[in-house]
Amino acid sequence: MAANNEIRIGFVVAEFNRDLTWQMELLGKEHANFLGAKVTKIFYVPGVYDMPLAVKKMAADKNIDAIVTIGSVIEGATDHDQVVVSQATRKITDLALEYDKPITLGIAGPGMTRMEAFDRIEYSKRAVEAAVKMVRRIKDY
Repeated sequence: MAANNEIRIGFVVAEFNRDLTWQMELLGKEHANFLGAKVTKIFYVPGVYDMPLAVKKMAADKNIDAIVTIGSVIEGATDHDQVVVSQATRKITDLALEYDKPITLGIAGPGMTRMEAFDRIEYSKRAVEAAVKMVRRIKDY
C-alpha cells in the first residue's frame, strides 16, 4: 500500500455495452473516493472475455493494491453470455490467488436483459467496497 495508507485501485473495464460500463465506472470511482481509496489506473478491454490478460498485467504492478473488474454481459440468443462470464471469472479468481492480490467482480450478468443490466449498475460499487475491505483485512491479518 502507498505510504499514506491510501488504497490504490486499478479498474479493468469492458468497452462492450459501454453505455452500461461507463456508468458503472463512474459509480465505482465515486465510491472508491468515498471509502478513502483512489483509482490510479484504468485498463480498457474490448469485452469481459478479454479481461484476464489485462488483470494479469495490472496484478503484477506493485503500485496497485487491488483490482476491480467492471463489465456487463447481456443474454443473447445462445448461451454465449454464460460461457463468457464463466471463463472470465474462473481465470480472474485464479489470478487473485496467483498474485496474492484482491481482484473483485464488478461484472453484471449473465442471464439478464438490457433493462435488468441497468438495474445492476451498482455492482461496481459492491466490487469497489469488496476490494477496499479485502486490502484492509489482508493488511491487518
